[in-house]
Amino acid sequence: MTKTLENLRSQRWFAADNMRAFAHRQRTQQTGYRREEFMGKPVIGIINTWSDISTCHKHLRERAQNVREGIIRAGGFPLELPAMSLGEVMVKPTTMLYRNFLAMEVEELLRSHPIDGAILMGGCDKTTPGLLMGAFSMNVPAIYIPAGATLSGWFKGQKIGTGTHTRKFWDEKRAGNLSEQDWLRLESSMTRSHGTCNTMGTASTMTAIAEALGMTLPGACTIPAADSAHPRMCSLAGERIVQMVWEDLKPSDIVNEAAFDNALITYMAMGGSTNAAVHLPAMAGRLGISLPLERLDYWSQRIPVIANLMPSGSYLMEDLFYAGGLPALMSRLAGYLNLEQPTVNGRTLGSNLEDAEIYNDDVIRSLDNPITSQGTLAVLKGNLSPTGAVLKPSAATPALLKHRGQALVFENHAEMNARIDDPALEVDASTVLVLKNAGPQGGPGMPEWGGLPIPKKLLQQGVRDMVRISDARMSGTHFGTCVLHVTPESYIGGPLALVQTGDWIELDVDARRLHLCVDDDELARRKAAWQPPQAHYERGYGAMFSRHVTQADQGCDFDFLQGNAPVSEPEIF
Repeated sequence: MTKTLENLRSQRWFAADNMRAFAHRQRTQQTGYRREEFMGKPVIGIINTWSDISTCHKHLRERAQNVREGIIRAGGFPLELPAMSLGEVMVKPTTMLYRNFLAMEVEELLRSHPIDGAILMGGCDKTTPGLLMGAFSMNVPAIYIPAGATLSGWFKGQKIGTGTHTRKFWDEKRAGNLSEQDWLRLESSMTRSHGTCNTMGTASTMTAIAEALGMTLPGACTIPAADSAHPRMCSLAGERIVQMVWEDLKPSDIVNEAAFDNALITYMAMGGSTNAAVHLPAMAGRLGISLPLERLDYWSQRIPVIANLMPSGSYLMEDLFYAGGLPALMSRLAGYLNLEQPTVNGRTLGSNLEDAEIYNDDVIRSLDNPITSQGTLAVLKGNLSPTGAVLKPSAATPALLKHRGQALVFENHAEMNARIDDPALEVDASTVLVLKNAGPQGGPGMPEWGGLPIPKKLLQQGVRDMVRISDARMSGTHFGTCVLHVTPESYIGGPLALVQTGDWIELDVDARRLHLCVDDDELARRKAAWQPPQAHYERGYGAMFSRHVTQADQGCDFDFLQGNAPVSEPEIF
């Protein structure tokens, strides 16, 4: 349906000949706008997650001006609305605690203001799903603008990936192999510009998923933050969103089950972050689409990893941009993709991929020459994870993907930190490290604690990986044989809560199995003796989060926000 001026949302605020509309026009002019700048034009909300403390988004203050100029050129009226920035490194206890906060904020910013269409500006891990979840629920025309990755890092001639090498060099420092001087040099040289992590971490995983869903302009997600193409893309998005308002092209017209399959196929080919296994079900749920973990596992077993990017491969996001960007990679997947899917630029996905070219066959491999025989995601079930756990085989040690070992249990993160480097710790390379109380309610907020550190005494022996199990998440930039998102979580009495040091645990990734070798009668005795932990929050947002967050396999969304039931428009009185 084509929109006319009379049926724009914003006209309910501005067009009537009454006192309330007079006040809306009056107050808008109070801010310095002339009447002719906003009357009779689509109003575009620029939802900007810029902040001084978010290194990923530091440049979005400037980029919003590029968006604003594009909107004005196309005949729209731009209004910038700041939203929670969720800078991954700085926000504690974890940005995951606040993803749903951002989603609610976006939805209510759009609903409560005279907004006809939206530009969503983000990129750091939780901002992409948070922004899209809110926009999906509100369902006004929207374009997502990825912040872009930081430039490639270098150290002593070696290409350095954000996050991935932080863990590697930290392990070498703990093992006594890296000097304090080099550690300090790394601190100031690993990250060279504003922008998100330059590895295939959660940020780039989720921005690629946004593009594969059809919610960005073609190629947007792989433009580096510091590249001159980035402000040009922002300007074009500003122009395009005005046209989308007149076309009434909404997220529900673009994103359906077929679009989510496109996203899953792309995610698997990229070797993306395990965090997507939490965000994707939540995003789908906002449109009333069911996306069980089994669907992710289905595509993981069919789509090889062809993006040669850290932590699974060797290159960084800047290299992917030079190799042709995401459209080039998706062109390799054309035989699997639903090419008739619409996208925000008004063309089908297939049409957008027609001109894609690949300039480096080592960065973007062919389907018959993947970077690993292991897939991006394995969904594990068994008596230790009845409703699912996940592992990233492509970033794990192949020899550990089938393993039997005795558990060394840490009841919480503080205990783990206190004990992990104790020389007297009874642990060897075959031990299975287990961390409890790190899930959605237990963390709280499901922090990225799942990449448990290797005990110092094992690092000194040359050990760099071992099987680790938790109900936590892990940074997409990290690597290792880490079983994550165990559900139900231990904090609510899931089987993980019953594991004791010395128990035998079996991991078999090919069989998709995670098994605690304890008989049912003993588990029943332990369950009867189990006591729930004390609540983390008695008030505020944290209390609401704890009462309403779903488990990881369901996306950790709030139970009252799932589904696509309509919410009435605000009364203009």
